[in-house]
Amino acid sequence: MDLERALGLIAEVPDFPEPGVLFRDLSPLFADADGFAAVIDALAATVDPGTDVLAAVEARGFLLAAAVGYARAMGVVLVRKPGKLPSVAGRVDYALEYGTASLELPSGVVRPGQRAVVVDDVLATGGTVAAACELLEKAGATVTGVSVVMELAALDGRSALSGRKVSSLLVT
Repeated sequence: MDLERALGLIAEVPDFPEPGVLFRDLSPLFADADGFAAVIDALAATVDPGTDVLAAVEARGFLLAAAVGYARAMGVVLVRKPGKLPSVAGRVDYALEYGTASLELPSGVVRPGQRAVVVDDVLATGGTVAAACELLEKAGATVTGVSVVMELAALDGRSALSGRKVSSLLVT
């Protein structure tokens, strides 16, 4: 399946999670083997040579980064929601499109000097991805890029990412 057709599998759900929000549901894309493969191949192509590790943002970023990591023979660092880790290297609080949240990085999984690419499903306001970048940098990594399936341009998430290289398969 070509990438355009695969991205066409993303469903639009109006008024979710609250009135006035148009939610993009990637579930139909993930459920389609050919569509999922096309997206993973395209995401893998966005990861620069020389990248040492992928950083996956909970939860859908886990799915994407694990598959890209397998395709590129790279390790994956899991950036978690609070309360999921026995040992925490760092924590960052950040603003969401409709609320606030926190992310944590497990101890001992990032080595100083590693080059990392953050992988997630959607770039909206940029708060989640910016928090992941901050966690990685506090642990000594250099974030060399951000790769997402979809970017919601109207929410201007790129502005929260301080001029970082952002690769989006679909910009809406």
